[in-house]
Amino acid sequence: MARIAGVDIPRDKRVIISLTYIYGIGKTTAQKVLKDAGVSEEIRVRDLSNDQLDAIRATIDTLKVEV
Repeated sequence: MARIAGVDIPRDKRVIISLTYIYGIGKTTAQKVLKDAGVSEEIRVRDLSNDQLDAIRATIDTLKVEV
């Protein structure tokens, strides 16, 4: 599992769906995060590279989530 914002997100789901497991992120916010990070919505979490995960983490760090 990938760990983002203190939450283990499911590996076998599409990244846009997995991001909604983080409290404070819905589908619209997940789309914005992926667009800002330059990551496709269709890719599975298990197929993300470390650079893509780092870009997603950096984008989410600017949001108020998981208090």
